[in-house]
Amino acid sequence: MLEIIFTLLMLVLLQAVLGFDNLLYISLESKKAPESEQKRVRKVGILIAIVLRIILLFVLVSIIDFFKAPFSFMTGELGNVASFAFNGHSLIVLAGGGFIIYTAIKEIWHMIGAHDLDQDIEGDGTRGKSASAVITSIVIMNLVFSFDSILAAIGLTSDIENATTAFIVMAIAIVISGLLMLFLADRISVFLAKNRMYEVLGLFILFIVGIMLVTEGGHLAHLKLFGNPIESMSKTTFYFVLFILIIVDVVQGRYQKKILAENARIKAKSEEKI
Repeated sequence: MLEIIFTLLMLVLLQAVLGFDNLLYISLESKKAPESEQKRVRKVGILIAIVLRIILLFVLVSIIDFFKAPFSFMTGELGNVASFAFNGHSLIVLAGGGFIIYTAIKEIWHMIGAHDLDQDIEGDGTRGKSASAVITSIVIMNLVFSFDSILAAIGLTSDIENATTAFIVMAIAIVISGLLMLFLADRISVFLAKNRMYEVLGLFILFIVGIMLVTEGGHLAHLKLFGNPIESMSKTTFYFVLFILIIVDVVQGRYQKKILAENARIKAKSEEKI
């Protein structure tokens, strides 16, 4: 019994750590919905995702070999340029990573080019997406983010002999982590709304998340380019880069405040002389 409780706590911790980038995506994506719908969008998206995660867990437990075994029709070489052996897992991770990179670059480009930051990316003056479209995006990306965490959870529960007990433990961990996401999603969104300068930091973190997923997908597909294997970015490297980005952003923000204060003093002195 103690072993099961310990495993459950480890699973909840794992889901919480791996769920940070998911929460960030939810907070940024929900801004595309009409303002009055944003809170509901986050709640509905996460609740639907919890249910689908449990379904995904059941599917993976049942046919896990299908996702790990390479597809024969997607295995081969392109001369000396590339070799690959794609499986279901690698394709899902690659698609999710590519989409996140595209989303991050699009949003960063919008921030640079838009005169009104609240306008739609397409420039028609609307929020850009309906509530249902945003919910769909949140649910899909939640599943992409949860794929690895569920596979890790299956590995953590491999010592539990009873398959039904292992499934129940994993399902409970998914529900607890989902409720935790539900609790934190609004708070992160409110923080970003009050501190909009951190949106840029958030988007670059998402960009790195996308790169991490793409490299992981390439590694899972045994992808080699010009004879060099694609190595996945480790979680340690990801969190180190995340730490550096946050430190740089904080230092730059404080330095910018000092520069603005100094410019204000110089301007005030020049006006006094006049």
